[in-house]
Amino acid sequence: MESGLTSLLDVSINFETSHLFFPRIIHWVIAVLFVIILVVHTIPFLLAVKRGEKTLPILGETMDKFRFFGSLALIAVYFHMMSVIGNMFPYTGYGFLFVSIVFVFLMSLMYMHTRTRRKVITAAINAVVAPSLAWFVLAKLFQITLP
Repeated sequence: MESGLTSLLDVSINFETSHLFFPRIIHWVIAVLFVIILVVHTIPFLLAVKRGEKTLPILGETMDKFRFFGSLALIAVYFHMMSVIGNMFPYTGYGFLFVSIVFVFLMSLMYMHTRTRRKVITAAINAVVAPSLAWFVLAKLFQITLP
């Protein structure tokens, strides 16, 4: 009787696969939430499009090509330059900091419809403060290695 009771209390952990336990749960939760979103929002919308009550927002509208392709180009340059600048200052996060300041400022300028002195100064302040705060919290407080 005693051996049966102790076998119920024994725990064996397979350390080769134990780290996959929670990611599998998270993947299934995300998959279920995705299906719920499809059922609740997408299918009724597509049925309304089929009935002619709504139109697809992508078709028939003009596209701001400058901002679309400018955003893609800035994002590509951002990741490339983060690596380049990060290699100049290894393990400091300065690549993230310096490139993020320029990236946020240029994105702000690109999406600014009317450029006034006040808006440009606000964008510049935001471009310095937001990445600096993120860099300080991640690199200094939590000691996360940034590029």
